[in-house]
Amino acid sequence: MLQNIIKYCKDSYQELVYKTTWPSRQELMNSAVVVLTASLCIALVIFAMDFVFQSGMEGIYGWLR
Repeated sequence: MLQNIIKYCKDSYQELVYKTTWPSRQELMNSAVVVLTASLCIALVIFAMDFVFQSGMEGIYGWLR
């Protein structure tokens, strides 16, 4: 059992060091900008939907009074 754990650890290390392709700093920066931009766009869409819904509900409740 201990041999299997040791083999797993060695194989995992070999995979991470020699077989994994790590992105460059520029690729990471570009990905971060894309994620930030998408997050802001989604936040703005949700804000607009919330604002429209709130305004509509206030109009309906104001009309019912």
